[in-house]
Amino acid sequence: MGEGTVHSDGPAATEATDRSGLAEAAAGLGTELVRLTRLIAAWKQRAKHEPGAADRVLLARLVIGGERRATDLAADAFLDLSTVSRQVRSLVERGLVERRPDPEDRRGSLLTATEAGRAAFEQYQRQRDAELAELLKPWPAEDRRQLIRLMARLNDDLVEQQQARLCPGGHAGTAAKQGETQI
Repeated sequence: MGEGTVHSDGPAATEATDRSGLAEAAAGLGTELVRLTRLIAAWKQRAKHEPGAADRVLLARLVIGGERRATDLAADAFLDLSTVSRQVRSLVERGLVERRPDPEDRRGSLLTATEAGRAAFEQYQRQRDAELAELLKPWPAEDRRQLIRLMARLNDDLVEQQQARLCPGGHAGTAAKQGETQI
């Protein structure tokens, strides 16, 4: 090679290739996340009309997140308070949720899943897990392990990024990650 020939394998070229690969990965991930979001939205729309759909969401929030007020439950589940109140009344009548006075504010009450509610939640989880097991059955074991590892990493990073946006200068703790799991 003569004088003035630029080597394409230098640090600048490597950095440019890395940036290009990162942009390509980000675009591909963005496309797949949008696709996944649409598939989940369609699944949720179908699940709304299944018996027990609202039970699954509210019981998951109470079992995983612990006792809470109806207003907090509605916010956590992204549901209207009137919808949650109606559904909670049904859950209480069926013995799946218990209501007790809020010790900090006697005008309000705290909701908690009963043993029967926890059992129903566990049944919903088993049903979900069976459906996912059927879906993943043809996948090689290593692919299944990698999917779980990478999904957990992506979820953790998304939570951390969300917390950083909400609390600049602070850092996301495990408390922010605890309420993420749902049916």
